[in-house]
Amino acid sequence: MLNINFVPDDYVQSSESRRANLMCLVLLAIVMAALAGSFVTIKMRQRAFGAKEKLVNTKIAQVRETIRQFEELQAKRKEMMKTALVTAQLLEPVPKSLLLASLTNNLPAGVSLTELKLTQKEPRTVRRSAPANKYQAAKADPSAETPMSREKLLETHIDIGGIAPSDLQVAAYIERLTGSNLVTNVALVESKEYKIEDTTFRKFKLTAMLQKEVQLTREDVERIRSGRKAATQTF
Repeated sequence: MLNINFVPDDYVQSSESRRANLMCLVLLAIVMAALAGSFVTIKMRQRAFGAKEKLVNTKIAQVRETIRQFEELQAKRKEMMKTALVTAQLLEPVPKSLLLASLTNNLPAGVSLTELKLTQKEPRTVRRSAPANKYQAAKADPSAETPMSREKLLETHIDIGGIAPSDLQVAAYIERLTGSNLVTNVALVESKEYKIEDTTFRKFKLTAMLQKEVQLTREDVERIRSGRKAATQTF
């Protein structure tokens, strides 16, 4: 039996064309939806990264502020330490005139001073030895230690220069200073020959330290001052 198609070809072509157009529109809609979804996703990620960046910038600003405050505290601490050192230098444990009188009184015959320098320094920190066992560590009581101010820990170093007829007078001067109650740690730095015109002398340099927590009575002060007057009258 013959199958006769009564549908015109133009109708068939137009139907296929409409289907093709519909498929294209559907594909276009899918592509546009995908692009819109990608755009929204990118925007959301940008916002998330922007929020993280703001958070990181806030933390960086806080860290910078903390560093700035720490530097200010360090600068204030250094300034306070400098002021404390200056104050400690102004507060002389022993008047310089009294120290000079003591150094002059102890001069042997023929010895004279040419140089005297006082310098205050911080002592070298001494590290504590570690406890040998747990018993010693438990027995150690940190609260028993009495804190000392940095001013009290300052050491006064004395540089002494002078001339003497011979090394015997230099040795005698060192012995007298060692027996003094004002200075300690007397040491000879150098002693070399020195000529003045036709006379030969010994030019010497000594170092010493001022005794800490010196307690002088009125009798000691009067004795030192009277010895200074006598030495001045003798010269």
